[in-house]
Amino acid sequence: MRFNRIRVLATVIGTLAAMGVVAVAQPPARATQQSGPPPFVSTIFGDNMVLQRNKPDSVWGWSDPGDQVKVEIAGHTATAVTGSDHRWQVKIDPPAAGGPYTMTITGKQTVELKNVSVGDVWLCSGQSNMQFGLRQAKTGAEDAKTADLPQIRFFTVGQRSPYHPADTVSGSWNVVTPDTAGRVAAVAFYFARRVQQETHIPIGLIISAVGGTPAESWTGIASLQPLHDFDPLIAEYNRIVAQNKGPEYGNFVMHWYDEYDIGQKEHWATPDYDDSSWKQVTIPGGFAELGVPDAPALVYFRKTFDVSEADAAPAPAPAATAGPRSAAGPGFGPGFGRDSVQLGIIEKMDTVYINGQEIGGSAWVENPRRYSIRPGMLHPGKNVITIRVLKSIPKGGFESKPEDLKMTVDNKTIPLAGEWKAKLAVDGRAPQPMPLRYQNWPEMPAVLYTGMIQPIAPLSIAGAIWYQGEENSPRGYQYRKVLAAMIGDWRNTFQQGNFPFIVVQLPSFQPHSNIPTDDDWSDLRESQAVVAQTVPNTCLAVTIDTGDPNSIHPTDKEPVGDRIARCALADYYGDKKVVFQGPTVAKVERRKREIRLNFAHADGGLVMKGGDKLGEFSIAGDDQKFVWANARIEGDTVIVSSPDVPNPKEVRYAWQSNPQATLFNAFGLPAGPFRTDHWKLETESARPY
Repeated sequence: MRFNRIRVLATVIGTLAAMGVVAVAQPPARATQQSGPPPFVSTIFGDNMVLQRNKPDSVWGWSDPGDQVKVEIAGHTATAVTGSDHRWQVKIDPPAAGGPYTMTITGKQTVELKNVSVGDVWLCSGQSNMQFGLRQAKTGAEDAKTADLPQIRFFTVGQRSPYHPADTVSGSWNVVTPDTAGRVAAVAFYFARRVQQETHIPIGLIISAVGGTPAESWTGIASLQPLHDFDPLIAEYNRIVAQNKGPEYGNFVMHWYDEYDIGQKEHWATPDYDDSSWKQVTIPGGFAELGVPDAPALVYFRKTFDVSEADAAPAPAPAATAGPRSAAGPGFGPGFGRDSVQLGIIEKMDTVYINGQEIGGSAWVENPRRYSIRPGMLHPGKNVITIRVLKSIPKGGFESKPEDLKMTVDNKTIPLAGEWKAKLAVDGRAPQPMPLRYQNWPEMPAVLYTGMIQPIAPLSIAGAIWYQGEENSPRGYQYRKVLAAMIGDWRNTFQQGNFPFIVVQLPSFQPHSNIPTDDDWSDLRESQAVVAQTVPNTCLAVTIDTGDPNSIHPTDKEPVGDRIARCALADYYGDKKVVFQGPTVAKVERRKREIRLNFAHADGGLVMKGGDKLGEFSIAGDDQKFVWANARIEGDTVIVSSPDVPNPKEVRYAWQSNPQATLFNAFGLPAGPFRTDHWKLETESARPY
């Protein structure tokens, strides 16, 4: 989760007259690892794209030095002469919002970009919760069916993590239709749908996100250096850049899991597959018997089990009775059925199939696996469960006790520990060894910035949406420095001033603590709030009430998208009627036996939800020992006290990984986690390596 680069400014020097013919000075040439010459027109431009309204739009590409290039759209024209670095770039005033338009780019080649809309372009970035597709969301399947939205377009940036800045990105623009909507990032979809419905302006979504990545991977080296937190990593990055060779920093794990997996190609999970030659092994375990106890390995495990006719009969489950679930995927969400598979904790990745149908998978070690078996998957007689497991460390694989591995069918428990059939799909040794330093997604500073952000600048955009923080949570306190540096870096890269930057605060996750505690997720949420308060034109979308204790990928993405939209509508679009913020502490009054908290943004009054009392408030005296407190609402004020703390000094609210949000305003927006103290936090001394 780390990396660096040589800083190159892609800024335009000079002024381009509106609808005039102006040569544009070019940025310095960039070293690139791309195969072949860069294209005549940058790949970020294409049919169905959205061009930013109300500001000059940069358009660029590559040609022979001295070539003149002309860009035209709806009577607006601009020209440039290709520089010695082979790059040309113009700025052109866009036509009125709407469309469709055709953009023509003429030089040594002629390119026509058709069905172009003019509206607002939003850069959507982060880690896996920003990647999370609409088809996986709680109501995504139904929402996709009605998603005939020609004024919303999206471009998903292909994953790249080069040490040297890339010139282009892979991907294409798509119109949101029932056929394409499932591929859109869910939070981006719900954001765009509401904004477009209320503004009637075309919305373009550029989705540039990679699961499991930290903020420093999305930040340029020049912006990280002043922090001095990443000096050893930056030194390594600079050493690699100086060599001017070597492969990109890659996601070797996913190559293993998908591209090298012969089990996928030969359909090892299908129920009629002949596994008679497979080895008998015992799980938990199984890797030693296959000869790979100490090497990374991808293994398939198969087991046959019997189901009676009565137990196989589908029985609808109430929507509210869904059990905990691990990661988002097929078979997740409320109401999928009464039956489930539980596998405890697995290192590092798993996918589970029932009779050849995938029921779920996860790439998060900390998640206890529990997957729902959808009605109709089981049939009377013999059934087959297949588990696909990648372990990346010597003692990886199944990490829970045997009793934690089980299947529940019609309230009957089927133990899953014991004898299984197994076969090795990918070996950690030659010819496809996995370098152990590359066990996860990009961790080096800057590599995602150079591969997935810098190549699309200086594209004109309305603003950016950022949903990330999970990977930085062990360094939650440090995150306030890293996130602020990243925002500044992007604004400098795109050269469009302090454009709107919307930050999604992490939702609830992991088991609820029964005692007041400090943990890394609460520390990181505070850092997100601090950045929103201190970095200009930054808005925080509080989502503390939208999480899932058992999944780092909660499926209820619509309220998240809605709150992002509220930020944009109230700030960027200037709709003063939109309430975009929940209650925030405006004044703290300490009395002898109680603390009174007065709240701003208590629109419509403070409201208690989720129980018969206002919970998640804790209180402490000078000893800094927090205890649960009694709390009550009086107008716009919450009074907090405890008989165990006669002289209270400080209050915390929702200060743990999985708090139960109870304090809202009348518009249904939650108060974010907060504290009144300035005592040292758990992650304040954490280092990035």
